[in-house]
Amino acid sequence: MQTRSEETRNHIKTAGIDEFCLKGYDAASVADICGHAGVSKGAFYHHFPSKQALFLSIMQDWLENLDIELFTRREEGENIPQLIQKMGSTMGFVFQAASGQLPMFMEFMVQASRDKEVWDAVIAPYRLYQQKFTDLINAGKEEGSIRQDVEAEETAKVLISLAVGILLQGVVDPGAADWENVTKKGVQMILDGVKRRIE
Repeated sequence: MQTRSEETRNHIKTAGIDEFCLKGYDAASVADICGHAGVSKGAFYHHFPSKQALFLSIMQDWLENLDIELFTRREEGENIPQLIQKMGSTMGFVFQAASGQLPMFMEFMVQASRDKEVWDAVIAPYRLYQQKFTDLINAGKEEGSIRQDVEAEETAKVLISLAVGILLQGVVDPGAADWENVTKKGVQMILDGVKRRIE
């Protein structure tokens, strides 16, 4: 059961997401967020020392949820290409979980270009995911499901670029395609290029 303090913190985060999505990071003020959350500025600053701290906390939550979806769902007997293909299906979770909050993703990127602390917070998990996918590709080479001549690090970068690119398109033009299906097909194309053919 949540304590009142946790409920207040979560109300502030929800209000922050709404305000950042609606107005952008720069235009959304602490007063706006407090008004939306129905809390005082004192309550806000009790939980978050600054608007930036709130923003980074929201971003951390978003990344942690994504990390859980991506890297804790391997089933027994599943080879690496099957696991990566399943990860491609996670895009549906991302769009559904975000449901109207994908502009936050754009805000993360924009703020990262302006603010070193946000940049560090964004680039650290990006590099972590790059390493995790590199490790997965190498594990696939070891188990024999991925060709030995495949460059693991480059393949990891292509997979991440696909995911980030589709997220951006989903923000800019959400109704243009079934982005979950586009992701699945894109991941399959990459995997078709790196999988070892079983004779």
